[in-house]
Amino acid sequence: MVSLRDRKRARTRQALVEVAAELFERQGYDETTVAQIAAGAEIGTRTFFSYFPGKEHLVFPESDDRVHAALEAIDQRGPGDGPAEVLLRALRRVGDDSDDMSGRLAALRLRLIREVPAVQGLSLRIQLDAQRQIAAHLAAAFPERLDEVRAAALTGAFVGAVTGALQVLLEREEHRDDPAVVQQAVQEAVDAALAPWFSGAAPDRSDR
Repeated sequence: MVSLRDRKRARTRQALVEVAAELFERQGYDETTVAQIAAGAEIGTRTFFSYFPGKEHLVFPESDDRVHAALEAIDQRGPGDGPAEVLLRALRRVGDDSDDMSGRLAALRLRLIREVPAVQGLSLRIQLDAQRQIAAHLAAAFPERLDEVRAAALTGAFVGAVTGALQVLLEREEHRDDPAVVQQAVQEAVDAALAPWFSGAAPDRSDR
């Protein structure tokens, strides 16, 4: 059971994300200060840093959740599941539980990644860290099918498919507020990228 304290922290954290998104859109990322964001969420500037290390992290509030979903899907794999199947299951879970891949914040995130070096740098760091964690987990879970190199390649294809599809979809304003359309299109992109890995062994290594 979630405690009252945890619920209050979750509400404050969400308020910070929403206030930041509004300020970033209205007055610009560089012009927005941590003090303004904190004031908008009715907390002190010092308290802000108990929620986020810096304002750039407000653009990626659910990045840890996506990684945890992937690791959990790997841990909960069934006897007939392959590495690609568990990654797709994690993607579905994230889409069902959150609108982080669509909507206002997702579109804003894409724009800021392109325009703001600090946000771009954090995005790359989050993506690389996520790929390392997921690839290591996959290699340990499927040692008969994946070595470290192939686990990294599979994870890179997965993350690249998601990222590439979102970049195109979120540029189309008509898709931003329709999570179902975005989720379906991203899943189709992942299906295409990971097709060689579904329902069968990894590429033959006997001649290497």
